[in-house]
Amino acid sequence: MTTEPTELLLRDLGSCRGGLGEREAARRLALYGANVLPVSGGARWLVELGAQFTHPLALLLWLAAGLSFVTGNPALGWAIVGVIGVNALVAFAQERQAARAVQALAGYLPPSARVARDGVVRTVPVAEIVRGDVLHVGEGDRICADARLLDGELELDMSSLTGESVPVVRAARLPDVADRLIDAPTVVFSGTSCTSGQATAVVFATGSHTELGRIAALSQRGAGEESPLQRQVRRTAWLIAAVAIAIGVLFLPLGLLAGLSLRDAAVFAVGLLVANVPEGLLPTITLALAVGVRVLARSGALVKRLSAVETLGSTTVICTDKTGTITQNQMAVERLWAAGREFAGAEDASVAVALATVMADCNPLEASADPMERALLGFAEAVGVQPGQRIATFRFDSRRKRMSVVARHGSQVVVSVKGAPESVLPLCTSWWFGGDVTSALTPPDRQLVEDAVDAFAQRGLRVLALAERRGAVPSGAEDAEDAESRLCLLGLVALLDPPRPEVADAVAACHRAGIRVNVITGDHARTAAEIARQVGIRVDRVVTGPELDAMTDRELDSVLDRDGDMVFARSTPEGKLRLADALRHRGDVVAMTGDGVNDAPALRRADIGVAMGRSGTDVAREAATMVLTDDDFATIVTAVREGRRVWENLRKFVLYIFAHAVPEVVPFAVFALSAGAVPLPLTVLQILAIDLGTETLPALALGREGAEPDVMDRPPRSRGVHLITARLLGRAWLLMGTVSAVLAMALFFLVLTRAGWRPGDAVAAGHRLHAAYLQATTITFLAIVACQVGTAIAARTERAALRDIGLTSNRLLLAGIAFEIAFAAGVVLLPPLQRMLGTAAPPLYTVPLLLACPVLVWGVDEFYRAVARRRAADVPPPRDGRTGPVGRSALLPPRQRPEDWSTTR
Repeated sequence: MTTEPTELLLRDLGSCRGGLGEREAARRLALYGANVLPVSGGARWLVELGAQFTHPLALLLWLAAGLSFVTGNPALGWAIVGVIGVNALVAFAQERQAARAVQALAGYLPPSARVARDGVVRTVPVAEIVRGDVLHVGEGDRICADARLLDGELELDMSSLTGESVPVVRAARLPDVADRLIDAPTVVFSGTSCTSGQATAVVFATGSHTELGRIAALSQRGAGEESPLQRQVRRTAWLIAAVAIAIGVLFLPLGLLAGLSLRDAAVFAVGLLVANVPEGLLPTITLALAVGVRVLARSGALVKRLSAVETLGSTTVICTDKTGTITQNQMAVERLWAAGREFAGAEDASVAVALATVMADCNPLEASADPMERALLGFAEAVGVQPGQRIATFRFDSRRKRMSVVARHGSQVVVSVKGAPESVLPLCTSWWFGGDVTSALTPPDRQLVEDAVDAFAQRGLRVLALAERRGAVPSGAEDAEDAESRLCLLGLVALLDPPRPEVADAVAACHRAGIRVNVITGDHARTAAEIARQVGIRVDRVVTGPELDAMTDRELDSVLDRDGDMVFARSTPEGKLRLADALRHRGDVVAMTGDGVNDAPALRRADIGVAMGRSGTDVAREAATMVLTDDDFATIVTAVREGRRVWENLRKFVLYIFAHAVPEVVPFAVFALSAGAVPLPLTVLQILAIDLGTETLPALALGREGAEPDVMDRPPRSRGVHLITARLLGRAWLLMGTVSAVLAMALFFLVLTRAGWRPGDAVAAGHRLHAAYLQATTITFLAIVACQVGTAIAARTERAALRDIGLTSNRLLLAGIAFEIAFAAGVVLLPPLQRMLGTAAPPLYTVPLLLACPVLVWGVDEFYRAVARRRAADVPPPRDGRTGPVGRSALLPPRQRPEDWSTTR
């Protein structure tokens, strides 16, 4: 295959250099299948389902069921087993839905490749590549099938197959004497990446028949890595389990000492265990993260893993490119400069033609993806200049900051060079004055050129220097250093790429949120600084690539400790990676944008690597955590806002769940501490009805709650902030939980005492107070449900007043509350459920009292938050006078940060 002559290979594959026809490609796709890797997962879903029966909260329920069976209460035991089964199935379905939500992102941004079909190069999804397709591969592309090169030369990163990080050269002209296919110099392989060069290649293997496919078939897919949030929640689940068991161990002998029978003491222990289990905690958090991923996808930010949603909310620094991210990526030639004079476009025909010749010659073979190259080619075409016959090309390199082309114009060979002025100017020994007139480039002349560059840069224009060399140029020049020597400076071209109109508001939102915005660009320092200022970035300092390279780590840390935003101009990939390391070292959570092959290391190193979906390379998108489909900086800010919203909604959900533990535990504590003199105010089955019937839908709806009005007016949370904090537990247990427990127990005693009950009176079936007792337990059940409604409304906001977010703004929560009320009514009024759960219709006089319960719970919490807001308003503003905490405040320990100055809320 690799040594067969190219034409014979094309014949054997039934193809040609112009590629396959669309109909033939469709036939082969149907015949041989899609170009996808084999996926081995087998019965993994069984493992995932089994995990739902063995996580710590489920183990608590198993323990409760076991106690019920041992102590002669099989009906309760089977009920708890049924709850375990139902909860496991629901949780499994939710987690599968979350997994599908992440996998479905492939549909938003399908991997694609350029192939020749019917003689025309077009972009098709990778899955539709077939044997015989002719691939067009360029810098930054990911190879999607095994293919034999037809022409051209590539530099490949084959580390995914060989483990070697050093790039290798593959070229159609090289002789194949390799012993192994993997070493063949004329073959490219699926899963590798092109770091430079351009070539065409004919596909001979796809999908499982590729080298990568064979490797994939030998291994099982590993389980997905658990996110920090999931690990934190799992640890919390074990903590809850330990607390519940400890309470059971403590109160079981206490109940026996207080005179309870073994059966009553066991019922009490089972009740405590069941009351302390937030059954849907783990799967609901996973689902909430998956919903966040979907919301971000609709906003133009494709997140590859659930944990990134959590990380986004704590971002402290955004390091962004300038071109295409802050600007519109729609360049146009604005001004020309030659021989000491500035011209408006093609104002001077001779100058325009001379400079346009370099623009036309010195251009990548395929420039459609680069707006700057499109602008230069468009200008050359507008003045009627065509490129010469290309002889040699020395591609743009981020270190050299220039490119050059050797081309033939008639009988003359010309070297055309374009690049950053500071890169091109030192190579020039003369400059052009029109026609055939040139002059030696003296130091004052160089200063004149540099002043022109600065003047353009101060206006926010991107500046390139254009030079050429005519005369004694070797026709087969292969040495860039030799070809790019003794140049004649033709002039400068200044291009305008205006800022995106929405970026200024996004930058202002970042500053209010305590997020610094650093610009990292290969552009001129003054150009980058001017564009940054135009969009509201507070440029505290501009650091150039050479200055950054000369800094020690301590000096760099000192620079980054400044509060303002920064511009890093003329940056290199190594500098970008170093900045990511330095920012992470000082405690920042870094979002880093990039689009090129060389950006991949920095994207991997940042907490959130952000690749460009339109202009980015496959390599950058592969390395990134998030892909922007619109390449827009404002989308990053939207993603940060969504990350904060998701995090806060998780806290609201946990608050809501935990608040109900107290009113569910207190009835059993009263029963035990009274040694049975007070009958059990709430049965275990009624607790299960609360946890699974009335609690679930409102909890899920809280995960869809909109962002609070001030979500982007607070500094980022630090890495050490936990999902479940002492303040959250205090608000859940000591405030809303205690109020709910008091109201529920008050109504329980009210119903019993009005029926003539006194402590110690019998209430079992057959006694005169039994009907009143059923009504009393029912009113306890209904009071807890009513308090749940108040808790759900109060949990919607952590800081803001209810009037600021609106009572009806969360329609899903209102629907969940409606279902909760309907379910509770069914439990109380339907005879089959009355017999199963031991309920009875409550006295009519209790209805107004029940209606007051949610208002009281919400009102107490609303007053608490109002006091917290007033205390927060008394905090003095930051010393720099800015509107909102910024800079180092986000990195202070939790007790010292402005976010927590109002922790008494």
